[in-house]
Amino acid sequence: MRTSRHTWPPPVVLSYAAFVLVGVSSGVGGVLLPAQIHDYGISMSTIGLTFVTFSAGFFLAGASTGALVGRLGTRSALLAGGAGFLVAALITTTRPSFAALVAIQVLAGYGMGVLESVLNVYLSGLPSATVLLNRLHAFFGVGALLGPVLAAWILRYRPWTAVFVVLAVLTAALLVGFAVVLPRHHERDPRPLARRSPRDGLLAQVLRRPSVMLAAAFLSVYVGLEISVGNWAYTYLVKDQGLLALTAGYALSGYWLGLTVGRFVISPLAARLRLTPQRMMVGCMAGVIGATALTWALHGQAAGAGFALLGFFLGPLFPTAMALVPDLAPAALVPTAIGVLNAVSVLGGAGLPWLAAAIAQGMGVWTLLPFVAALGVLQLVLWQAAEGRARVHTLG
Repeated sequence: MRTSRHTWPPPVVLSYAAFVLVGVSSGVGGVLLPAQIHDYGISMSTIGLTFVTFSAGFFLAGASTGALVGRLGTRSALLAGGAGFLVAALITTTRPSFAALVAIQVLAGYGMGVLESVLNVYLSGLPSATVLLNRLHAFFGVGALLGPVLAAWILRYRPWTAVFVVLAVLTAALLVGFAVVLPRHHERDPRPLARRSPRDGLLAQVLRRPSVMLAAAFLSVYVGLEISVGNWAYTYLVKDQGLLALTAGYALSGYWLGLTVGRFVISPLAARLRLTPQRMMVGCMAGVIGATALTWALHGQAAGAGFALLGFFLGPLFPTAMALVPDLAPAALVPTAIGVLNAVSVLGGAGLPWLAAAIAQGMGVWTLLPFVAALGVLQLVLWQAAEGRARVHTLG
């Protein structure tokens, strides 16, 4: 399939629509939490069990993506992932018991993880993959911005379960789109099959490749950095910088908006400047470190604006890393490698924001930006190590 600068083929458009849905489903969570806590009569720590089970399902999805695509093909794998999330959403609309809600998050996380991983695999095999994947993840940002507004509007008139009715309807429409738009030839992945024995499966081959595992560690740090800022920048701006709650809220929205705009803008700009994706990655990581240092040095509303700049440089890193997976592993291992990267990234998203909170609890919320700067340096080291090991393997 060819893609041009001015036309987006229907399967690509549908992929973007799917990531808007993924973003919406992620964005509604924060708005729904208070309603769910009140409805079930539970504590904040107890509702956190749903995060754990969702992450477990997401991790399993990433670990199984290569096998799923290999056995079912792109089209059927997307239908299976979407169906899993649809079933979970439909069950949630019935207001199940809390134990059932916790359990069903495994299926929701698995379905969402399959959609994300398979779409990353699919677009990574197309021409101009770096631009396409940056747009794909930018549309996640669009959905994440729309999700809270949608949830807040629905909660004015209906119970929290009504949000999942909307998600179920959107997911069902997406499944119809996948069935109609993706042709039958997408039942098979075009990449060659890997040579393997019962003792040496695709996952085992990927786990033995240092370049892939270093890239997975990089994405784990990236997601931890992204979510740490997303979770605690508001608190930093209110408690350390003395901003009003509304102003700090706008600044946090600016961070997510910067992340989305960076994904739309930086990759096409780099292509026009004839920068390789690898150089663009290094430039963005340097931008993250510089923007973090600048934000730390600024005060008041200027510090809030600094978070938008941080998001701008941070945005392209995840999708561009996915686009460069073919440089880190043989073509036969790319689907499994992308799944592993997606799976491992959730670990950093769970652990590093907690570590940021623990440090802030003991030393003060001012530690957020030094913590983020350290993560920025670490991700640069990890990515350069991953590329270095890939070059050594290729030359060898």
